[in-house]
Amino acid sequence: MADDSNKIGQYDFVAEPFHVDFTGRLTMGVLGNHLLNCAGFHAAERGFGMMTLNENDYTWVLSRLAIELEEMPRQYEKFSIQTWVENVYRLFTDRNFALLSQEGRVLGYARSVWAMISMQTRRPADLLTLHGGSITDYVCDRPCPIPKPSRIKVAASEPAASLTARYSDIDINGHVNSIRYIEHILDLFPLSMYQEKRIRRFEMAYVAEGYYGDRLDFYLDRHDDAHYEVEVRKQEDEVVCRSKIEFTVI
Repeated sequence: MADDSNKIGQYDFVAEPFHVDFTGRLTMGVLGNHLLNCAGFHAAERGFGMMTLNENDYTWVLSRLAIELEEMPRQYEKFSIQTWVENVYRLFTDRNFALLSQEGRVLGYARSVWAMISMQTRRPADLLTLHGGSITDYVCDRPCPIPKPSRIKVAASEPAASLTARYSDIDINGHVNSIRYIEHILDLFPLSMYQEKRIRRFEMAYVAEGYYGDRLDFYLDRHDDAHYEVEVRKQEDEVVCRSKIEFTVI
């Protein structure tokens, strides 16, 4: 790859005790936060980060996320995340990630899709006008060997769980944090599931924003012991997000 040193960002972390679950491994929610932070670091270092966009009343929003894992870091283990931009379209950009052990062994990959929206209208903005389209200078041809996020369709007619969005769910943008949906979805499964299995692939598709006080209903489809799909609706009928989870035996 030609001059990709400035196109791929790498950021180091430690699996702190308060970042792992009862199995002693990093939680999916914490990993998701790290991925989003790395996206923010990488964008900011290249002039199209959140603070720069906010000055012009724009912001980044996560549209889709797919994570495939061979292994999660254990408590106190050091690890790193690499991130790079795969494509830039007028309204969306594809960003990929690699999760690496301290020794550089690949533990997993992730794919994400982002949009830039107006903070006033909440509508997508043209990415190719951002700094004269210079975001395309960082497109990298490094491959990401996992499938792109797929279509998710849930048929369940009765919710498996419901909750009301509260203080701890709300982020700086004033809506339910994207990672909180991941955590709530994973809470749908009993502890025994995580004693016997681990998540091999996890997908999220974000459709609409949820706000403080919204009632969130979680509809769950079970295809077999390993494959599940979830749809989250607010106020009974408006879809907020969808998820697909694939487990594998530990």
